[in-house]
Amino acid sequence: MMTDSGSVLSLSSDIVPPFFKSATLAEVGVAHGFFSRVGGVSPPPFSSLNFSSSVGDDPANVRENLARLSRALGFPRLAALNQVHGDWVVEVGDDSLEESLVAGDAMITDQKGIGLLIRQADCQAVLLYDPATPAVGIAHCGWRGSVAGICSLTVRAMRDRYGSDPAAIRAAISPSLGPCCAEFRDWRQLLPQWMWRYRDLKSSFFDFPAITRAQQVACGIPPANIDPEHHCNHCDPEFFSHRREGGETGRYGSIIGLL
Repeated sequence: MMTDSGSVLSLSSDIVPPFFKSATLAEVGVAHGFFSRVGGVSPPPFSSLNFSSSVGDDPANVRENLARLSRALGFPRLAALNQVHGDWVVEVGDDSLEESLVAGDAMITDQKGIGLLIRQADCQAVLLYDPATPAVGIAHCGWRGSVAGICSLTVRAMRDRYGSDPAAIRAAISPSLGPCCAEFRDWRQLLPQWMWRYRDLKSSFFDFPAITRAQQVACGIPPANIDPEHHCNHCDPEFFSHRREGGETGRYGSIIGLL
């Protein structure tokens, strides 16, 4: 991952939180970022850069945190979803989305000025960029999303809606549970058999970033276009983790968009 302090706009304050970038996406110049829990205004247990108003945090804190995220990358508008661990892909047009109104787990757009935001506390966010159209997509991909094929469905939606060629798409995976921490004791009941090859044979830990990369390659994205790096949020206390913190925690964020 690469760090970047972002650019500053005049919104509610002059504070810009730190964020990370994918080297693969940064190479082609698309606006994106992976934000940790650092640099916000929320109190414990949501301290401090919590992006979700559905976990018990004051909505005013969340609004300020979102304003800081917008300022960091220069997006005048944000789009977010009521994430339901499903397989719904939503196309975002000129208007931003109210998270309480639209359910889904992936977004696509070819509109400029809209940041597509996924909120997380262990799940992956999969960022996709087609430089030819141009168009972007982002998917909320926990284990249920992996089973449902949400990443592949997002690529398909970009192809069907915008004519995106999967061979041109660049992809990256956000900080999320790594193979060191993604334990699934009921894996035989929860996961399809094809995923079992990604299990540590001495334990019940799974490599979900590798599963996602396999799904990306299967839908036509060249391996060379997929960022090989991954950061485990569970191991790093600067990121929220639902598992590490017993469920009462905030949500960090991943974002991509066209400017």
